[in-house]
Amino acid sequence: MNRGAGPSKRRFVRSGTALGTLALVALATAWTTFRPDRAVRVATGFVSHTLCSSTFVSGLDPDQVYAEAVKPMPGMGAADWLLRYTIDRARREVRTTFAGAFESRAAHQDGRGCTLVGGGRGTQALLSGSAPAPAAEPVAPLELIAGPSPVEPSENRLRAALDEAFAEPARPPKRRTKAVVVVHEGRVLAERYASGHGVDTPLLGWSVTKSVTNALVGILVRQGRLSVDLPAPVPAWSDPADPRHTITIDQLLRMTSGLALDETHSGFDPASQMLFVEPDTAAFAERALLAAKPGSTLKYTGGNTAILSRIIRDAVGGHARDVLRFARLGLFDPLGLRCATLELDQAGTPIGSTFMLASARDWARFGMLFLDDGVVNGRRILPEGWVRYSSSPTLGTDYAAGFWLGAKQWRSAWGVPTDSFFAAGMFGQRVFVAPSRQLVIVRFGVTHEDEAGLGQLVADVIAALAGPREVAR
Repeated sequence: MNRGAGPSKRRFVRSGTALGTLALVALATAWTTFRPDRAVRVATGFVSHTLCSSTFVSGLDPDQVYAEAVKPMPGMGAADWLLRYTIDRARREVRTTFAGAFESRAAHQDGRGCTLVGGGRGTQALLSGSAPAPAAEPVAPLELIAGPSPVEPSENRLRAALDEAFAEPARPPKRRTKAVVVVHEGRVLAERYASGHGVDTPLLGWSVTKSVTNALVGILVRQGRLSVDLPAPVPAWSDPADPRHTITIDQLLRMTSGLALDETHSGFDPASQMLFVEPDTAAFAERALLAAKPGSTLKYTGGNTAILSRIIRDAVGGHARDVLRFARLGLFDPLGLRCATLELDQAGTPIGSTFMLASARDWARFGMLFLDDGVVNGRRILPEGWVRYSSSPTLGTDYAAGFWLGAKQWRSAWGVPTDSFFAAGMFGQRVFVAPSRQLVIVRFGVTHEDEAGLGQLVADVIAALAGPREVAR
C-alpha cells in the first residue's frame, strides 16, 4: 500500500506542477494578448490628459471635472478608490496613478495646451519641438456675432428652449449642460452658460474635433496640396504591394479605410491605447493591418483621423509649429476663433480626433463656416462643393465625412430639417447646422448618454423661430 501510494503521490505532484506551469503559461499569454497594464495606463492617461486640459486650458475645477466626467464612466467607479491624481499648478502638470503605479503625466504649455508625457525625459525636452505657432498675420476683421456678455433670448419660447436644455431629468443620467449658443442668420439670438463657464471658456470638443480635421483637409484640397480620391500619402504604405496602399483620404474621412483599429472605449481597444498610451498616435495607427477591404464597410475610429492629422502636418511643413501656424492662419483666424487650442501628441501631431478646445461661440463660428458653404467674410476657406461632400452619406449610413446626418426617425420625431448635419463628441458635445434655416446650435455638456436632449433643443428652437402659421402646420 505504501509503495503504491508513493508513485501515485509523485504523479499528483508532477501533475500539479504541470497544471501550475500551464496556468502560468496561460496567464502570461493572456497578459501578452490583452495587456491589462496598457488598459490601466489608458485609464490613468485619460484622467491626466482630461484634467490637464480642463484645468490649465479651460480654467475649470479639476475635482468637479473628475466627479462629472471621469468617475461615472463604465468601469471607473470600481477603480476609483485606486486612482489618485495630483494637480501641480506650479509646473502645470497632472499626474495620475493606479494602485500607486502605472503613472501617466500630462503637461501644459502656453499656446498648445496639454500633452501626455512619459518616460525619463523632462517635460521641456518633450515639448521643445512643439513650440507655439508664430504670431498670426492680420486678417480682415469679422463682424461680431454678439457682444461681450451672454445674449439673453428676447422671445419667450426661445427662453423656454434654453430652460429645458439646462433642466435636469427626473431620472439619471444627468444632462449637466454647460453651454448652449443659438445663432440665426449670423447673429447670436440666445445663449446660456452653467456656473463656472462663460463666453470665453474653452470647451473640450472630443470627437467634434474630427470635423475640424475635415476642415483642415478641405483647406489643403482647395490649395491643391491634397486630393481625397488619390491614395493617402502615408510613407509606411508606399509599396504598391501593400494592401493599405490604395486607402484614400476619402476613406479615412468616411471611416471606411478597413483598418483594424476598433474603438470601444474599453481600454483594451486599439483606439483608446493609441490616444492615451502611445507617444506617436499616427505611427501607431499606420501600423494597423486591414480587417476589411478599403471602402467596403464603415468602422468608426479615431485611428483614421490620427492618420489624417499626420498627413496634414506633413503637408504643411512636417513640424508641430508648422501645423499650429497652418491651423491658426488657415482656419482659426479667418473664422475669428478667439479661444481655440489644438493639442498635440508627443510626436508633434495634432490629436485631430479628440483634443481641440474652443469657446461655445468659437464652435458656433466653426458651424457657420459649413452653414455658409465654406465662405467667411466673402473669402472662400473650403473648396466649392466641400460642404455638400462632407454632409453626403457614407454607404447609406448616417455618417458622412467627419459629420453626422442624424437618423431618419430622429428627424421625423423632432422635425429636424432634411439638409441638417452635425458634429458630435463624447458627453453630448454637438455643433448642429441647418443651412435651410440659417441656423447653428451649439450644445456642450457632460452627459453620459448619446442624445443629450439635442433633438428636443433643435425642435424647440425651430418652433420658437418659426411663425405661428408654420408652427400650426
